[in-house]
Order: sequence, then C-alpha cells, then structure tokens
Amino acid sequence: MSILLVGLNHRTAPVELREQLALSGHELTLALGELPLHAAVFNGDPALGLQDAPPALREGVILSTCNRLEVYATARQIAGGRAAIENFLSRLYGIPIGVLKPYLYFMHDQDAVRHLMRVAAGLDSMILGEPQILGQVSQAFASAKAASTTGPVLSHLFMQAIHAGKRARTETDISRYTTSVSHAAALFAGDKVGDLGAVDVLVIGAGEMAQLAAQALQRHGARRIACINRTYSGAQALAEAVGGQAVAWRHLTAALRQADVVISATGAPHTVVHADDVATALSGREDRPLVLIDIAVPRDIEEAVGNLPNVYRYDIDDLQATLDENLARREAAVPQVEAIIAEEAAGFAEWMGSRQIIPVITELRRWAAGVAEAEVERALSRLGDPGPREREVIEALARRLVNKLLHRPTVYLKGQAADGRGYLYASAVRELFALGEPEDQPEGTRDGDRSGGDHAESIPEFERITAGD
Repeated sequence: MSILLVGLNHRTAPVELREQLALSGHELTLALGELPLHAAVFNGDPALGLQDAPPALREGVILSTCNRLEVYATARQIAGGRAAIENFLSRLYGIPIGVLKPYLYFMHDQDAVRHLMRVAAGLDSMILGEPQILGQVSQAFASAKAASTTGPVLSHLFMQAIHAGKRARTETDISRYTTSVSHAAALFAGDKVGDLGAVDVLVIGAGEMAQLAAQALQRHGARRIACINRTYSGAQALAEAVGGQAVAWRHLTAALRQADVVISATGAPHTVVHADDVATALSGREDRPLVLIDIAVPRDIEEAVGNLPNVYRYDIDDLQATLDENLARREAAVPQVEAIIAEEAAGFAEWMGSRQIIPVITELRRWAAGVAEAEVERALSRLGDPGPREREVIEALARRLVNKLLHRPTVYLKGQAADGRGYLYASAVRELFALGEPEDQPEGTRDGDRSGGDHAESIPEFERITAGD
C-alpha cells in the first residue's frame, strides 16, 4: 500500500486557478464523497468486471486552503492511484486533464509524508511559519473522518503530521515574531503607547489589512476600537467582528480627536487623512500625544501630519526593519524544524513498515507451524505408539526449530521495516514462501492509534518470535 499526493499550490498555480479550485464547508464534504474509494471501483457500472475497473483508492483526505489544494490517498498501485486522483480533480472541477495537469505536482510514500509534515509545520507556506495552516490541516483530517474517507494509514499520518506541526511551534521560533504587517502595526502601537489596554484606537479602512490589524488590536487588549470607512457598512461589519464601534466617514475629525492611536489601511489611491484634518482634531485634546501608523500602499496619511506638535506619524517603512528581523529569526529556526520533521517522518516510516511486516511474519509463522505440525504427525505415525513423553519431546523440538529458523530473518525484516523498506521485503517473503497477496486488511484503529494500527493484536507474537526461543 502506497501513500500518494497530488496537488497544486501558490508556487505551481496562479491565484485565478487556486480560487476556482478552493473547497470549504459543504463543497468539501461533497468532494470527499466523490473520491473514487472502495465501492467506486466499478465507476457506477455494475456490468464492468473488476479486472476492467480503474484502480481504487483506499483512503483519501483533501486539504484545501487559499494557497493550496492537495489530495492525499492510499492505493495499491502508484501509477493507477495517481491517475485516479488526477481524473477525480478533472471531473470535480470540469477542467480537462490536459489543462489541469501542468499545474499539479505528485509525490508518493516518504516524499508525500515529509511534504505533509512540512506543510503542517509552516515550511511550505507563502509566509514562512504562518500559524493558520496547522489548523487547516487538522480541519482537513476532521472533515475526512466525518466523511468516512480516511482509515488507519492516513489517520496515523495526519495525526503524526499535526504532532510535528505542534512541536515545530512549541520547540522552535518558526511561528514566533510576526511577519504580518497588520499584526506588526498593532505591536508597534503597543510599543509606542506602552499599554493598549489604556488607549482608544481608530482603524481606518475595512479591507483585509484593516481587519487583521483590528483583530490583532483586539487580541492585545485595546481598550476601545473605533472603525471608520468610506462605506459605512464596511465599518459596521468590522466593528461587529471585533466588538468595536462603527463611525461614519463625515465624523473623521471627531474620531481623530478621540483616538490615542490610529492605524490606517485603506485601498485608496491617494491620501485620505490630511494635515488639516489632524490639526483640527488636535484642538480639545489637551497635550495627549497622537500616534498614527500608516500601513497602506499608496500611503493614506499625508506626510506633513508628522510635523504637527505632539503627533507621531509612522509608515510601512518604519515597520520593515522589525519585519525583516522577525523573518530572519524564523528562517534561523528552519533547520530545527527540519530535524523535527525528519524524526517524525522516521517514526511514521517505522510504524508503516511494521504494519506491512507484522502480517507477513504472522502468516509465515502460521505456515511454518503448519508444516512442522504435519511433519510431527508423520514422524509420530512412523514410531508406532509413542508415549506422552515422546510426543511432548518431538513437538517441543519442532517448535524450537521453527523459532530458531524464523528468528534471524524476522529480526532482519523488522530492521528493514524500520528503515522504510518493509513493503519491498514483505513482498519478497510472500513470493518466496508462496504466501500470496494479503486480502484487504482490517482497519483496527481508524483514528490512527500509535500502538500498531490494524495489526496491533499481532505484536505480542511478533515480539516473541523475534526474541528467538
């Protein structure tokens, strides 16, 4: 069984295509239901024979964000499984496979495992270490579980990837020291006034940057947040989202007079706050300082505002040094995160290898025990009428021979499984001893139990025979 990944992201596909392919909520649930898993092997046509059916995927998880769409699946055949996923995406979105395929990347087995862990840790994001992706990976897994499209392999993989993402964020600086302009503006404001909980803040604008700034101000405990925008409905929506107060644009001067901190982030092509506006607002403020932080490009606040008494104007260039320093700190953490991913990926490879080897060892031992039992009976029949003591000695001899003969190859197989080569050696053993291909394995622990998955019940016997006699 192989793990497959087919996807596209911000590096391989333009935003226009990513927007078209984004899935969320009910759309994601419907898409999971369309994955060609198990019963879908006949393509809905019972007249097709199994040998004519396309290769079925066994499990599937869809990770969809604004910057990526990735389908993780398990399949018996790598090439067939890849084709099944690509055709699924083509049908789902009504895009010819020839048009879609140039934007897709493909990975399998340990490469796919490491990629998912890098995604969960924030190493594959547009913004290095961004925190939202870990929650999105967790939600993708939860959606697949709810849709019953995941099983023991992908459950274990996603749980281990989520664990790797959490470790990266708690053990390294990969997600610390913000690289968001809006968040940096809120922190910058706190540095200038000392305590956001003691000041009133005015947010100018209602777009994405203004929303992020307002949310950051709310998280950092701003005493009061006022929201103003050319379109009042936009200000109202933002104010409701952050527990603030909406202000009509005609009251800009009054809002400036009330504020201690102003963060401006409109999409206007020209300045919207002029020196005259601020000068008028200064009357009645006594000697309270006014901090204005302009994070818009083009700038919102007229440069001359900074010349007014007791007024401190900053723009995005003043934040850049902090942002550059923060990014450098995150980049310095990348080797630590890669080490965590290597450790977690190795742990998953060991689990996966054991999962493939344990049933082979169990079947091999069952086969050897059967051969030994038959030979014991043949030998006893030739002895005429052996007593209980003789029977016990011969049966013990047969058991010891089976254990001795299986000990060394079993230990070796376990070592190969730990190195990620379990499937290869399991296949070889099956062929050498004519054990045949396994039937679909029971799912056991569907939620990715780390105790051994769907063959946990075989572990005691496996450990016993690896120890020899």
